Amino acid sequence: MLISSGLTTINLQARLFRGFADPSRLAILKALQDGALTVSEIVQVTGLSQPNVSNHLSCLRDCGLVTATQHGRFVRYALSDVRVKQLLRLADELLADVAKGIYECTRYAAEEVRDGSNSTP
Repeated sequence: MLISSGLTTINLQARLFRGFADPSRLAILKALQDGALTVSEIVQVTGLSQPNVSNHLSCLRDCGLVTATQHGRFVRYALSDVRVKQLLRLADELLADVAKGIYECTRYAAEEVRDGSNSTP
């Protein structure tokens, strides 16, 4: 399947991690770690605007990281796979051990500026 799409496993993994690299998408995924939430609840937890949350949820759904289930008038969003939660937890554990190096890494700061992301304070 990977060969027929023209994408290597490395390229697909890079796409996966780009999804996690966006601060808004990451905040949404972390908000969903404890269970399904509506857009309004995600807005409240993350402090992001409703249009921003809706836009990123659409992206996360398209990429298969989040599912949506209709409950009456509301749609509840949840992580699509328990491994997403495990990956977020593992990232927290790894960050606890390497945070100083990542914070001080000038190469990552340069990428943030080049990509238009928030730069290091």
